[in-house]
Formats: sequence, C-alpha cells, structure tokens
Amino acid sequence: MTLPAEFSLIARHFAPLAAPGSLGLTDDAAVLTPPPGRELVLAADAMVAGVHFLLDDPAETIGRKLLRSNLSDLAAMGATPLAYLLTVGLPRGTPDAWIAAFAAGLALDQQEFGLGVLGGDTVSTPGPIHLSLTILGHVAPGTALTRGGARPGDEIWVSGSIGDGYLGLAVLQGRLPMDAYLADRYRLPQPRLALGLGLVGLARAAMDVSDGLLQDLGHLCRASGCTARIEAAAVPLSAPATALVAADVSLRQKLITGGDDYELLFAAPPEAGSAIEARALEAGVAVTRIGRFAAGEPAVVVVDAAGVERPAGPGGWSHF
Repeated sequence: MTLPAEFSLIARHFAPLAAPGSLGLTDDAAVLTPPPGRELVLAADAMVAGVHFLLDDPAETIGRKLLRSNLSDLAAMGATPLAYLLTVGLPRGTPDAWIAAFAAGLALDQQEFGLGVLGGDTVSTPGPIHLSLTILGHVAPGTALTRGGARPGDEIWVSGSIGDGYLGLAVLQGRLPMDAYLADRYRLPQPRLALGLGLVGLARAAMDVSDGLLQDLGHLCRASGCTARIEAAAVPLSAPATALVAADVSLRQKLITGGDDYELLFAAPPEAGSAIEARALEAGVAVTRIGRFAAGEPAVVVVDAAGVERPAGPGGWSHF
C-alpha cells in the first residue's frame, strides 16, 4: 500500500532520527520510560522564518539551531538530554532537498548530544516556515537549577562571550563586514551542557541568555527578589566583538541587550568561585564574574567605565 505524501516524508527524513520509545514514528504517541530515580525536565521553543532565522540560512543550520536553543534550556537547568518532539510547518512545495538538509542537521547534533526524536507533527502552512521543538531531559531529584535561588551577596557569572549573536545577525544581514566566526555564533549556538551539569550543587540560580543579557538578568532578579549590579566592562566579549567596540564604544550597550547568545547566566556564593572555575575548565568553556546580587527591589544596575551606576533601562528581545 502506498504511503500518503506526508507519511512518506516522515519515513524518508524523520524516521531515521527516531529515539527508543518512538515506536518508529508510526504510532499516535511515544512510550517513554525515564531513567530510574530521575526527574524529567521539559522545555519548548519555536522558530519562525524571518524572526529566528534568515530566509536564506542553510536548512542544516536551521535544524541545528532549533535543537541547540532547546538544549541550552536543559543546560541552564543542569539537565541531561533525553529526547525531543518536533513539529514542522512547511509551505506547500518546499523542496525535498531542503527537508533532507534540515533532517541532516538534526542528525549531526543528535549524534553529538546523544538524543533522538520521539515524534511530533508535520503540517502545511501558507508561510513562513514554522518550527517547534519540545525537549526532554532529566536530573537527580531536587537538583534542577531554577531562576529563583539567588541571594544577596551571590556573585553573578556568565559563560563564554556576550554579543556575538547580535553581531552575527548584523553580519548576515550585511550591516557589518563578513566574519565567519560571528556568523556561526548566530547560526550555531553552543549549548553549555557540560557546564550546566558541573554547576549543580554550586550555583543557586541559572538561566540561559537568549533574549539579551540585561533582560534575562532581570528575570533572575524578579524570580529571586534581588537587585543585580554588574560592571559593563567586565562582561566578556570575543576578539571580533572587542575590536568592533574599540571602534565604536556605544556598541557595548547593544551587545549586552542583544539576544541569541545562549550562554549560561548564573548566581553562586563567593566561596563557590574556585570550584566553578575548575568545573568550567573541565567543561572547556570560560566563565566570568560580572557583578553581584544585593538586597533590594528587583532591578538591574549597570556600572559604566567611569564608575557611574545607571539603570539598565529597556532592551532585549520581546515578541510582543
């Protein structure tokens, strides 16, 4: 019996990605047994063409960015990846080669990060492309890192470098000269899974930086009931970003309010600093202290190069 077109597409491109428990993507739902003695961690993110990725981005990197942005949420919780569900909304007539490349990108990262697809849905849309992924991970009971644990006196840390995603988008839009490193930082974020696991038992609160450092730090402040005070000059920048800021000092503010960094932002007591640096070294990622939490109303205060405290003000990504 000939498969209907939708199910033929699934069999060609997505069945090879199936995880144990998926029933080969031939049933209405998956059957999943979590690892013994572990709690499930679930997160979901959607991506829309022209909003989260450029219309001419390679299909392979689109699939990888979709998966990696969700993996970054697991990293922020200190969770280990398990599997995911995928919904793909494509305009009619989307070339089969585009779908094959999209699935190939997912396959690459499934192999790298050790997970597979459990199921989902494929639908047609008048456009643009709409993609949604729900990821599942697991943690030891009671160990998940959340946004609400920061305390006055805790240090504020961030992994990697900030602002590369913002600059990478500008590069790909032609607003800055071509820079392959920055373009890759926008298209292929690096989920800090090993670092997230290493922070369990050391960090008191954590989240990933997806909507801009200052905006996301504000989320930690609200959840924890604290004020955050950071030094703008302490925020780590990559070498290309540093060079651009040297030519235009005002760019620094845009880098700390831009999004798409997918670095970890976390709070930890001062006495945990040495252990955090050791765990970061094991994970192969740099970490930087950028400030401290204090008692007070939830707010973010930025100290500029002259030592002047300034409210963070508006900034960061919002869909509404």
